[in-house]
Amino acid sequence: MNFLTHLHLADISKTHLVANLAGNYVTAPIANAPMPLRQGLWLSQEINALCASHELTQELLELFPAQLKIIAADLMYVSFDHYLAYYWEEYHHLPLHEFSQKAYEELAQFSAQTDDYHPQRLLNLFADMRREDWLNSYATPKGIQQALTQRAKNHPQSALFKGADKILAKMQIETETAFRTFYPQLMAYTRIWSRKTPSDYLPE
Repeated sequence: MNFLTHLHLADISKTHLVANLAGNYVTAPIANAPMPLRQGLWLSQEINALCASHELTQELLELFPAQLKIIAADLMYVSFDHYLAYYWEEYHHLPLHEFSQKAYEELAQFSAQTDDYHPQRLLNLFADMRREDWLNSYATPKGIQQALTQRAKNHPQSALFKGADKILAKMQIETETAFRTFYPQLMAYTRIWSRKTPSDYLPE
């Protein structure tokens, strides 16, 4: 999933906010991570695995043009962040701008340390995220374009992202329907996983 969705799922499951996001970038073993991060890193993996395999997301991915199959998952995740931001008040009790400030503060605290579980590539993203206010911008067309540009960086097929915002606009009904159907299920799964986390990953 993309940034806002991971942060939101971490918050509603009452798990480590930044660790859930860091799970997309940390490759070191969870068992060796600082104890406060383990549950969030594990939960991030479970979320990503479900998103990659669920029939609703698989069906949506099949609807993208054949030439964009290699970046279809990236486009789907950006669209999901967009709809989460757009309908935010239905999914969280705090206004998005308040939640974003809370997240940015925790991201800044996380960035105070650099190691295998605080990778520099991720910390650099945090700096850009706060400066450009990615989390609040996801609800806007400009924010979608900004997210696609970020996804294109360092992607081996970065040229495919050119004009991808127009593809998402054409697929608005399909992507929004998939999000509105799938995301409540993902929220429920996340809360269940937070209660069934392996004991070795639970904070002391």
